[in-house]
Amino acid sequence: MSAPSDPTRCPLCGQSNQCTQADPARAGQDCWCFTAKIDPAVLECIPPQDIDRACLCPRCAQSLPLDAPN
Repeated sequence: MSAPSDPTRCPLCGQSNQCTQADPARAGQDCWCFTAKIDPAVLECIPPQDIDRACLCPRCAQSLPLDAPN
């Protein structure tokens, strides 16, 4: 089993996940993903070592291609 990814990076694309939980400067703030609706099929793509350890980025959470605007 490989080590978990950087908690500030999306485990699917490697871009910044904008997670407030992984940013000590924003500790105590709710993350954007707390209210996001994320397709269960996308969640199934997260590597096992990253489940509950690294947030998806908004783009991957919305199932958008990498070249789509945010």
